[in-house]
Amino acid sequence: MAKKVKNDLVQKDVKLVGRDFGQFRKNLIDFSKNYFPNIFNDFNESSPGMMFMEMASYVGDVLSFYTDTQLRESLLSNAEEKTNLFNLAAAYGYKPKNVVPATVTLDVYQLLPAKGSGDSVRPDYDYALTISQGMQVGSSENNATNFITTTQVDFSTSSSFDPTEVSVYSVDENTNEPIYYLLKKKVKASSGRVETTTFTFNEPKIYDKIKLTNSNIIRIRRITDSDGDVWTEVPYLAQDTVFEQIENNEDSSQYYNAYSGETPYLLELKRVPKRFITRFEDEQTMVIQFGAGISANADEEIIPNPDNVGSALYNIVGDLDQGIDPSNFLYTKTYGVAPSNTTLTVEYLVGNGVADNVPAKDLTNITSVITSLKNEINLDTTLINFVKKSVAVTNQEPASGGRSNESMDEIRNNAMAYFAAQNRTVTREDYVMRCYALPPQFGSVAKAYLVQDYQIENKKSDNTTVSSEIPNPLALNLYTLGYDSNKKLKALNPATKNNLKNYISYYRLLTDAVNIKDAHIINIGLDFEILVLPNYNSNEVLLRCIEALKEYFNIDNWRINEPIQLSKLYVLLDGVDGVQSVIRPDKDGVGGLQIHNKFNGNYSPNKYSIKNATKYGVIYPAKDPSIFEIKFPNTDIRGKVVTQSF
Repeated sequence: MAKKVKNDLVQKDVKLVGRDFGQFRKNLIDFSKNYFPNIFNDFNESSPGMMFMEMASYVGDVLSFYTDTQLRESLLSNAEEKTNLFNLAAAYGYKPKNVVPATVTLDVYQLLPAKGSGDSVRPDYDYALTISQGMQVGSSENNATNFITTTQVDFSTSSSFDPTEVSVYSVDENTNEPIYYLLKKKVKASSGRVETTTFTFNEPKIYDKIKLTNSNIIRIRRITDSDGDVWTEVPYLAQDTVFEQIENNEDSSQYYNAYSGETPYLLELKRVPKRFITRFEDEQTMVIQFGAGISANADEEIIPNPDNVGSALYNIVGDLDQGIDPSNFLYTKTYGVAPSNTTLTVEYLVGNGVADNVPAKDLTNITSVITSLKNEINLDTTLINFVKKSVAVTNQEPASGGRSNESMDEIRNNAMAYFAAQNRTVTREDYVMRCYALPPQFGSVAKAYLVQDYQIENKKSDNTTVSSEIPNPLALNLYTLGYDSNKKLKALNPATKNNLKNYISYYRLLTDAVNIKDAHIINIGLDFEILVLPNYNSNEVLLRCIEALKEYFNIDNWRINEPIQLSKLYVLLDGVDGVQSVIRPDKDGVGGLQIHNKFNGNYSPNKYSIKNATKYGVIYPAKDPSIFEIKFPNTDIRGKVVTQSF
């Protein structure tokens, strides 16, 4: 609707309501009829005026289409072009998977000579090999299938998380003493074939990029330059540190070396100025991007400071609002070094997708392996060559997980989920799961529990002191426990705690202070009495009850600060085949099902009153984070069959 303004001028009411050719055409015709009824009234399709209107409608239709398309393609949930979807996912921090590799657990074997004689004969671990990460194993039937180990194999160490199985391989026919032992370890491997290409760089460029073109790229394996330096992949260029594993020996640490048997490697943070990031541009192109450090001068000469952004002297009013030039940071090494006057050798992995899901016992061909001994001095060269040639592998289970590239809907959902998580430890569960994710060569965390830190405040009132707890919002207490070689709970050694500290510091929020402490172990024993149904063997029923209780109290099923519910124990025993009923304690608390504390000797020194901790059929742990453990279930669980009396 038109309205009059000053000097009787009419302001036309122009609205863009058309979205396609027909709507634009109709709006233009209506506009002409309303505002130019006497100037143009020939709306026949053959008239010149209609030709111009339809041409304008066509242009509007095209522009509207591209405007709508650009808006749709800028939204992660609506993008339909894969190139745009990959770019949006990268903005969310998610890298779409072009090809998902298959994974498998390999059994790795090595022969080890025996030493000693008689009762003292034992494996000679001086010949125990260390197989470097990256051993390549091929299929016995498909030459295109290749698997690469993700961690190293160290036969000289054994733990509950990384055990070494030892068996006798051959014996002397005369003395019947072992000649060789067979060692077996398990290692994870993922599929991928190594491809190599080179790129030459001359003058340095800010955020220089190179592209790899292959339809089945999994990831970058390694980048080295002409000087032999290794370039490291990071999630984002501002990240200048990565994890580095160092062998736990006297050269690396005099203090932590005492715990090398349980923690064979130390975890440290390493600064990496030569770094890069990767992202997929589309299904067939991977982009590798480097940093912005192109200046040969020290960063301190480029980064803004009081000398180059203006004086901070008193009364210099003109410099108080001096802006810091952000381009200064584009030439520093803050975001990594840009390659210059060098040739980069890029090794990357290419997969076969579903075809890599090979059957069991198919991976037996070792195509590439690097083995070493901790100390070859004074060892027999012939035996060294023999044990290195004795390395063999196989897969007892089929490989699984290999698949082709992600669908567009999977990329959308995964990108949004990744953005929400951001790979940071924020919640209690994040910290606990991050502890369990510590690689076993750096020590093993069996149990973890996180609580808010607090401080004790003492107040005096009427000549008495009252203590109260004040929460400390800036600190967290992380209580941990590990396993010994027999899978019994124990406190983490200092080397493992140091590794855990470095590992968590990589993911924790800057404002979180984490105190790593030992949880308390409460060792218990259990006695019970049952009635057996007629026509059942009492000993067999009793053994079934004991086995059921062993499984229930399996330490893998228990968490720190988890209570014992006696009702569950009664239900468990009542459900054992052949049990008529479980005897309850009498009014004085004697007989029936009893749980009691075991301490000192081979048990934990913690003394705990089970009676005082029992409320309404629930045995609660201590206020300080603690866990119940039946340390020796074969002797600490005792049962008795009673006869019914009238």
